[in-house]
Amino acid sequence: MSWLSDFFKGGKNPADAAMPYLNQIPGQTQQYQQPFFDAGKSQLPGLQDQYGKLMNDPGGRMNDIGKSFQQSPGFQFAMDQAMQGGNHAAAAGGMAGSPQHEQQNMQMATNLGNQDYNNWMQNALGMYGQGLQGSQGMANQGQQAGQSMADMIAQTLAQQANLQFQGSRQQNQNKNDLMGNIFKLGGSALGAFNPFSGFGGG
Repeated sequence: MSWLSDFFKGGKNPADAAMPYLNQIPGQTQQYQQPFFDAGKSQLPGLQDQYGKLMNDPGGRMNDIGKSFQQSPGFQFAMDQAMQGGNHAAAAGGMAGSPQHEQQNMQMATNLGNQDYNNWMQNALGMYGQGLQGSQGMANQGQQAGQSMADMIAQTLAQQANLQFQGSRQQNQNKNDLMGNIFKLGGSALGAFNPFSGFGGG
């Protein structure tokens, strides 16, 4: 007889009514946090690889970046202009074609080439740094999303546990109160019923 069983149990646990709603919290919240978590998680292997290379062999990392160097669009124009000016100056001084003239041209070409390379490296390293910062930012967002999800799930579980505890305690209290009332009623009934009350003395 289920009604009798529920009667002595003190009724249904009120926490059970709240559980379906609490169980929805992780899923409802996670759908908004999950994309950031996934995006951040996907950045970790690349970041670990890049930071490892930077810490273990920074010179090698710069060499790797420098391998893709290409002359700037304006380099050849600047070279032509510098050579033309140098040639005119050498001709005016009567040194055109001399070893000193050739050495000046070589030095000028070397200086322009170094300047072009250094400018390119500064731009490349700047973009590389921006890429690392962007990747690190996504990883940080993923970590924050993961922490938020973990905190939310922990809070939900704590609420569920607390409700179960409070509900079970209330059920036990109801059962104890009910049994106490039954014993009181039974004692009163026994006290009111006296099988010898119809027999008088004398």
